[in-house]
This record gives sequence, C-alpha cells and structure tokens, in this order.
Amino acid sequence: ENEMKSKCKWILCPVCGNKTRLQIRNDTELKNFPLYCPKCRQESLIDVNKFKIRVITEPDAKTQSR
Repeated sequence: ENEMKSKCKWILCPVCGNKTRLQIRNDTELKNFPLYCPKCRQESLIDVNKFKIRVITEPDAKTQSR
C-alpha cells in the first residue's frame, strides 16, 4: 500500500502553485485536460505524461466557459 502512495503525486496549479484535487501516477496520461484550481478558481489546459505536466497556452482558453 505504501509503495502505491509513493507513485502518486498531486497536481499543482500552474497559476498559483497550490495543490489541486487531482493526483497523478507515473503511468497517468492526460491530453488537453481542463485542470481547475479551487484556490484561485482558474482553469488551465494541461497535458500530463510520466509526471511531466505541460500547460497548454491558448489565447482563448479562458473564454470557453460558456
């Protein structure tokens, strides 16, 4: 059980750096995932691959919340 825990990491908000409500594992892959931060209430589009989190910057990413 402890071995499983060490393979999980919390996703940090790229805007404010706080922990989000999501955890990723080493084999987690996300494409164009809308990551919402409850602390700063920002939504960021991210890709995740082998613990590498890449923020996708789109000029109109913020205006798509209709």
